[in-house]
Amino acid sequence: MAYTQPHPRLSVLSTSSLPPSADYASPTNSSTRFSLASAPSLSNTLVGSTKATSARPSIYDRNLNKTRFTEVSGSAFAFLFSEMVQYTQKRVSGIGDLERRLNTLGYRVGVRVLEMMMFRQESSSKNPKRETRLLPVLMLIHSQVWKAVFGKAADAIEKSVENADEYMIIDNDPPIERHISVPRDMSQLSCSSFTAGIVEAVLDGLGFPARVTAHNTPTTQYPTRSTILIKLDKIVLEREELMK
Repeated sequence: MAYTQPHPRLSVLSTSSLPPSADYASPTNSSTRFSLASAPSLSNTLVGSTKATSARPSIYDRNLNKTRFTEVSGSAFAFLFSEMVQYTQKRVSGIGDLERRLNTLGYRVGVRVLEMMMFRQESSSKNPKRETRLLPVLMLIHSQVWKAVFGKAADAIEKSVENADEYMIIDNDPPIERHISVPRDMSQLSCSSFTAGIVEAVLDGLGFPARVTAHNTPTTQYPTRSTILIKLDKIVLEREELMK
């Protein structure tokens, strides 16, 4: 699902208040009499309502392959994510706790993204293939998963020079950070922890357990640049050695 450019810039950490409830006037007494014969039949009303409901297609009946390239409003996504962060922020004690909560929310989304991608692959391909090596799986996340969620591929994928179990996926302009305003006292906060949760769920689902975290790595050219750090489980590296 790709996201179109939203118009308003929303601050996910700003406080919001509910609109005041509307005042409803009490009905006035009326001396007009109504004939029961002219009133609509209850049974006819129910039947008509049922027919209207049954005629409207359910979201669960839609073909997932036909909605593959359907775009979702970026403004709607920005507003929804803003509400998610504000809701979570009120229930945590610090930045670390907030990032863990966002990671958990992203993990739930990642499980469903992987399920949808596997369904589309099996239904559109006669010989669906499951990747069993690490690099093809990382490239799958870098390209297909990013396109399915954000409408574009990530910018780079790198391997750590110091640690053999660490890989990094870099997004120079992550859509999830594009319309977020973070206060100075929370400058260490990375809302891309939500994206890290998606990546972690996909890796777990494909049989490559890892711990995934998000880090802000801004540059002069890309002030919202984010790095998704993947720290693989020991069993993944042992399996890679056996498959060489």
